[in-house]
Amino acid sequence: MAAGSVAVLALTAGCSFGPPGPDKAGSAPNLPRPSAAPTAGGDDGERGIAVTVLAKNLEVPWGMAFLPDAGAVVTERDTARILKIGPESTAEGLKVTELRRLGEVRAGGDGGLLGIAVSPDYKTDSTLYVFYSTEQDNRIGKLAGDGDLEPVLTGIPRSAEHNGGALAFGPDGFLYAGTGDGTPDGGQAQDAKSLGGKILRITTAGKPAPGNPVKTSPVWSSGHRNVQGLTWDQTKRMYATDRGQPRTAELNVVEKGKNYGWPKADGSGAGAGAAFTDPLVSWPSGVSSCAGVGALETLVATACVLGRRLQLLNVTAGGTVLGSPQELLTDQFGRLRAMVAAPDGSFWVGTSNREDGGTSAPDDDRVIRLVFSDGGAGRS
Repeated sequence: MAAGSVAVLALTAGCSFGPPGPDKAGSAPNLPRPSAAPTAGGDDGERGIAVTVLAKNLEVPWGMAFLPDAGAVVTERDTARILKIGPESTAEGLKVTELRRLGEVRAGGDGGLLGIAVSPDYKTDSTLYVFYSTEQDNRIGKLAGDGDLEPVLTGIPRSAEHNGGALAFGPDGFLYAGTGDGTPDGGQAQDAKSLGGKILRITTAGKPAPGNPVKTSPVWSSGHRNVQGLTWDQTKRMYATDRGQPRTAELNVVEKGKNYGWPKADGSGAGAGAAFTDPLVSWPSGVSSCAGVGALETLVATACVLGRRLQLLNVTAGGTVLGSPQELLTDQFGRLRAMVAAPDGSFWVGTSNREDGGTSAPDDDRVIRLVFSDGGAGRS
């Protein structure tokens, strides 16, 4: 189930990653040179990354998080398996081990076993948290050691499409979850009584976290269409992807109590007005529809499902995007969904080709590792 193959990609040749156009906000990202020799035809002026296939023959990997030993836990949406990838190696690459298969999960459409988060106290409590679908709803549950799956928050609306599923611990130690609106008219995203179309902030017991906008509610932000990625940068700024709008997909900077406009607003400057918060960036859905998101130093990257590429931004400590968003890996690995920043400063990305709408290669689905060598990535 695992394989290792390495390629070094020159970003100015063959990756649709040319320099951005002029931008009043600043200059383009200064991406590092590759850590190995460039491909044929490259020179020292080309900047690139090293790409390694860590695992293959997976089935729709969806969520990804790291354990204290630097191995990753990965969910498969449709099989309801939790896998561990690494840190041990085999002759073919990283070792892949099945940890659990959750019988409580009911997969179908965009539902199944989705996000996964590792307890901040994992070394002492050995607990994982998962976002999963049942026949009636979406739930957040915990797995302590070899114990049974214990629901901690239920009643999150489930839908065949735009089902959400992001899950991550924030720098404040609370658990954040991104949910989907999943309705034709977007009614749940603007309904304060619904958990659909929201980002939730809860304790590990599933209760509203202290400091939430409404003391008795788990809702942290609203007006979302389909949140499938959450991360924080080095300044503790929170980012969330939002996909499924008719015209655009978004990367939002998420702040307490803000409303991000769905369904009344679709993308940047789309008539949101003072009541709603514009995204940091929006793209046409055909080149984005991004799910996973990761942050490394000043670089924020999103993994795009329909766009079949990564979108990268360079964001200053003050929140300004330098230059224009840039593209990487366009059409090289198919649909990209899971994404997380690894402890060693690399990105891990999962493909999503073995699902409806995907075209799978013989070794799909895969988990790949990206190293920006001189920019702080791949410090191991």
